[in-house]
Amino acid sequence: MFSKGVQYMLLSTFFFALMNVCVKLVPHIPAGEIIFFRSVISIVMSYAVLRRLQVNIWGTHKGLLITRGITGAIALILYFTTLQNIPLATAVTIQYLSPIFTTILGIFIVKEHVKPWQWAFFLLSFAGILVIEGVDVRISPLFLGIGVAGALISGISYNIIRKLNTREHPLVIVFYFPLVALPVSGFYSLFEWVQPAGWDWLILLLVGVFTQLAQYYMTMSYQSEELSKVVHLNYIGIFYALVLGYIMFDESFTFGSYAGMALVLLGVIFNIRYKSKQDKTAESGSV
Repeated sequence: MFSKGVQYMLLSTFFFALMNVCVKLVPHIPAGEIIFFRSVISIVMSYAVLRRLQVNIWGTHKGLLITRGITGAIALILYFTTLQNIPLATAVTIQYLSPIFTTILGIFIVKEHVKPWQWAFFLLSFAGILVIEGVDVRISPLFLGIGVAGALISGISYNIIRKLNTREHPLVIVFYFPLVALPVSGFYSLFEWVQPAGWDWLILLLVGVFTQLAQYYMTMSYQSEELSKVVHLNYIGIFYALVLGYIMFDESFTFGSYAGMALVLLGVIFNIRYKSKQDKTAESGSV
């Protein structure tokens, strides 16, 4: 019923959703420590794949690769912090601002242009965040700010990936994230270490495994299908978050919160569709 690319993306978003749940199941363990364990698992799995494919694991543009790793690690620490302190679906929704920040920062980092209509879509998404913060008393300005900052730094990280995309093997870019995140999160954990106990060890293991599976199927999806046909499926993650948040953590929302989430998603999806349409028009005009 679905193409291979769609099936892979649906699996990817599901495994990312399971990763989010696992992070939220260990609120007593600091975000940096979770990333430390996740990085250990990811670096072992990524290294094994690179060696099997006989790819030079160190790459050539080490400065950009290390910067991507640092920004990615910081963004992930901030995201995991929001996951542990605010409702699951809200944390996921705020993180969906990252494509908007990616586009805005792309003006300066990769010299891309933003059309007037895109600014309107950006404002729509930011209005949604203001609605969510205004109607949901469970979200403090502090954790809202941390979530937005995480999405912003993710935007920087994604722009670095754009710059590296034609210069490095994709798996090398993937490998450098845990390679750099491991010492960054390890240093962070020195000051806030909490000894895992009992089921914590299994949950931390699952964080790493679910992340690796999610990234694997996302890569398979992008390789199997046109980007424009599958990229929107990422946003099914919000529905996973709503359902899993309700089942696992008894989270519910007011109509205003749902309306705010819808505004954020509409702004992001309208922007992606508009950009995709513009790119197709430009390609057809150059033929």
